[in-house]
Amino acid sequence: MIFCKRAYELYAAGDGYRVLVDRLWPRNCRKLRLDDWKANLAPSTELRRSFKAGDMDFEAFSQAYRKELAAHPEHWWPLLEIAERGTLTLIYAARDEQANNGRVLAEWL
Repeated sequence: MIFCKRAYELYAAGDGYRVLVDRLWPRNCRKLRLDDWKANLAPSTELRRSFKAGDMDFEAFSQAYRKELAAHPEHWWPLLEIAERGTLTLIYAARDEQANNGRVLAEWL
């Protein structure tokens, strides 16, 4: 089972294996309970900046991010094994809880 959660939400016992999937550490989150940080799973810097600046809509961002994921299965494949054994929670810092890289990655997995 795969869940997504903002980095600013409180830790819950049901979160299972918690993985930060952003390239940058979330602002003002010095103490963040994580099992792993997969910065290499985050969108490229260029893609992230373009989406944040509004140069592309969420659909275009999602398609471009999926292409990046497809090019590097070695980065996300271990997460599938974790999700098969139990709960996997993808942690992201974006304000928008629907349009973010964590949701795209969860759908991808």
